[in-house]
Amino acid sequence: MYRKFIATVAAASIAITALGSAPAYADDRDVARALAAILGIAVVGKIIHDNNKKKEREVTRRHTAPVYTAPHRYNQPRVQQRRYNQHIQPRPLPRHVRNDKLLPSQCFRSFDTRSGPVRMFGNRCLQNNFRHANRLPQHCKVRVKTYNGKRTGYQARCLRDAGYRLARG
Repeated sequence: MYRKFIATVAAASIAITALGSAPAYADDRDVARALAAILGIAVVGKIIHDNNKKKEREVTRRHTAPVYTAPHRYNQPRVQQRRYNQHIQPRPLPRHVRNDKLLPSQCFRSFDTRSGPVRMFGNRCLQNNFRHANRLPQHCKVRVKTYNGKRTGYQARCLRDAGYRLARG
């Protein structure tokens, strides 16, 4: 809208300039007419400017305002109170924590030989205290000569490499 107003003022000034190129004689009436014309153009420009300001103040929304909705409530499951002397059954251990490959610590012994001490799991102790003694890897089985005779057992490093561990406690 400003462009139209400026274009109108520019056109009016060019027209007045063209009229002003006539011989310079002016009486009071011509000066009054020119001032009235300029005043009229200024009033029209002010009206247009005020009208544009009113339009700028008005806000038009093309989308609806968001509506607040309360979030869903989470109801926690109720935990039953333990009754006095009520035994809780323990959950089974996961597969990777099972004690199938936990060897009893009392079977881990050090035997003295001519070449130095040998640390191994005694065969007879494992047969008595380890349920899966028959499943132990046979390539870990060794026979050692000690000062008290021959001993049969399983090398600790070999069993560790096969996935067996020493049960602590």
